[in-house]
Amino acid sequence: MAISETKIIIPNNESQESNMDDVDYTQRGQWLRAAVLGANDGLVSTASLIMGVGAVKDDVRAMILSGSAGLVAGACSMAIGEFVSVYSQLDIEVAQLKREKKLNSGEEGKEVDDASGDRLPSPIQAAMASALSFSIGAAVPLLAAGFIRHYTVRLVVVAIATTIGLAVFGWIGAVLGRAPALKSASRVLLGGWLAMAVTFAFMKTLRTIVQNLAYKIAKGEENNLKTRPEGRENSFPACYLCGS
Repeated sequence: MAISETKIIIPNNESQESNMDDVDYTQRGQWLRAAVLGANDGLVSTASLIMGVGAVKDDVRAMILSGSAGLVAGACSMAIGEFVSVYSQLDIEVAQLKREKKLNSGEEGKEVDDASGDRLPSPIQAAMASALSFSIGAAVPLLAAGFIRHYTVRLVVVAIATTIGLAVFGWIGAVLGRAPALKSASRVLLGGWLAMAVTFAFMKTLRTIVQNLAYKIAKGEENNLKTRPEGRENSFPACYLCGS
């Protein structure tokens, strides 16, 4: 009498989960690094620019024009710098892959296969990510305080908007890179606050120095007017070289 056997196949969920966990997130590093760096740079530089312009001139139009110029110039600068940097890295990695292919096959490696090419960094992708993220980051403080005339209120609004923006961009970078969100957001927030504090302190110090220097120059000119002989207050020499 034949005994029938029944086989029960249990799906291996662990292998499926391991395949999902084996995703190579290092491929995201090239544009993720550029995006996080660009967003933070846009936030901090534009917020510091707004503070500097507002500290010396209480004009909303001047602040908007300065912030917009900083946004465009910063985005172009970040894109070009990231493109050149990643392209140099690409040349080095392509040369290394060709050398490895030559050593393994004994033939001259003139081309890079598709599997190796997928792991190479993309200069255009990194440049676009850097420029776009810088523009988004720079727009946050610019739009938040673009129509506030009072300097103190503007400073508070810029600080709050920049803090929220730094925390959000840090959290997004952590989620995309599968890193601890709280640790990453805190690191980005502290770094941005440090940069803003240094920039603001430098601008305030420079403003004080310039004001003191201008005051001394004005006092010196006033003393010179007081010590001039009578009748020569409004007289000027016809020749500045000979004094006649």
